[in-house]
Amino acid sequence: MASGGGVEEVSNKQVILKDYVSGFPKESDMCLNTSGTIKLKVPEGSNAVLVKNLYLSCDPYMRGRMKQPIPGNETYIEPFKPGSPIVGYGVAKVLDSGHPDFKKGDLIWGITGWEEYSLITETQTLFKIHHTDVPFSYYTGLLGMPGMTAYAGFYEICSPKKGEHVFISAASGAVGQLVGQFAKLLGCYVVGSAGSKEKVDLLKNKFGFNEAFNYKEEPDLHAALKRLVVIYAVINICNYHMRLD
Repeated sequence: MASGGGVEEVSNKQVILKDYVSGFPKESDMCLNTSGTIKLKVPEGSNAVLVKNLYLSCDPYMRGRMKQPIPGNETYIEPFKPGSPIVGYGVAKVLDSGHPDFKKGDLIWGITGWEEYSLITETQTLFKIHHTDVPFSYYTGLLGMPGMTAYAGFYEICSPKKGEHVFISAASGAVGQLVGQFAKLLGCYVVGSAGSKEKVDLLKNKFGFNEAFNYKEEPDLHAALKRLVVIYAVINICNYHMRLD
């Protein structure tokens, strides 16, 4: 459809958070709004960016944003607003821009809405995609926020050396599994903890962790780590004797 002045206006499906969530989120806590529309033009004089969303990411931190805020107990990120679209990381294509760093046709990743089209005014959260020879969905994971968090935490802050022991909690999560693989590539001995047998199997059999354990079954974390380090030492001794033989 077209609006006055010749600016195209189209329907815009949105995933709306109906109200603050207590307990485990359910599908009924959200609804799909199909009656909304959006003009495919950035307002005159604005430095906003209008995008067509291609991929959206559902991340664990978003659960905390669904809770009703408690005064004095604020977190690093604001809660969602009931009655408004959920927002999170995504990949999108620029349709119109008032910002000098972005132009029509650019591909970006960053904070956007759970909707078909978004008018993004907080453009400091956006990153232009320069490498298009990989699946764009990678920019919601390995090449996006989880990947940047894992890379900076491991290489810039932790900065271990080859042969050192690395322990990762929440190791089956989006960030933890990447840190574990970075550590393995560096030549570290990697131990991870997770909350179920299935996750432990995933860490050991798919992501290449040397050892992993279910923290819910370990009353003493220190003892669990000590036990796994002893296993590593015994394996190394056996390998050493095999080389001598």
